[in-house]
Amino acid sequence: QLQASGGGLVQPGGSLRLSCGASGRTLSGYSVVWFRQAPGEDRKFVAGYRWPTRSTYYADSVKGRFTVSRDNSKNTLNLQMNNLEPEDTAVYYCAARLHWTVAYYDPRQYDNWGQGTLVTVSS
Repeated sequence: QLQASGGGLVQPGGSLRLSCGASGRTLSGYSVVWFRQAPGEDRKFVAGYRWPTRSTYYADSVKGRFTVSRDNSKNTLNLQMNNLEPEDTAVYYCAARLHWTVAYYDPRQYDNWGQGTLVTVSS
């Protein structure tokens, strides 16, 4: 079971660090991606970490501001979000799959989802 954590309320320009963990199992061997869903909108790809190449992928809207990284000691996949904007407000979800797909940006490619964590960017 995946679980996303670290959300909260932050002012524009601020930072947050989200974590995706797996209870009872290791994330080793899994590619993990982050999606977000704003009210009334579809779930959209944000960032991804590909195993075993350790390649990272980002949506254009977050490039240069968000960084995805793996913390093996804590068995988590983290999303560092800097220079946050009101448009980043959404529920953030992590998802995992054993084999990377070229359609990594499509939420329908994932069966393993964590419960989301709410990020609100507002002054």
